[in-house]
Amino acid sequence: MGILWTILIGFIVGIVAKFLMPGRDPAGFIITVIIGIVGSVIATYLGRFMGFYQVGESAGFIAAVLGAIILLFIYRAVTGKRG
Repeated sequence: MGILWTILIGFIVGIVAKFLMPGRDPAGFIITVIIGIVGSVIATYLGRFMGFYQVGESAGFIAAVLGAIILLFIYRAVTGKRG
């Protein structure tokens, strides 16, 4: 059940990260949502590794947004150099 909660939070986080990041976004809606989900998952496991969360707890909303914004920034940097 924890992973489903992480995915749901990631979906919302992807939408929020897209609105918080200034500039033109080369990613579509689906890619941004996937980045939000991955950011949420990374924030969850990184938080567990650092001792912020226990097993079974997912990342907080702010940590997930920060993870998604970092991933979105990296995605823009990588895809912005193409074409």
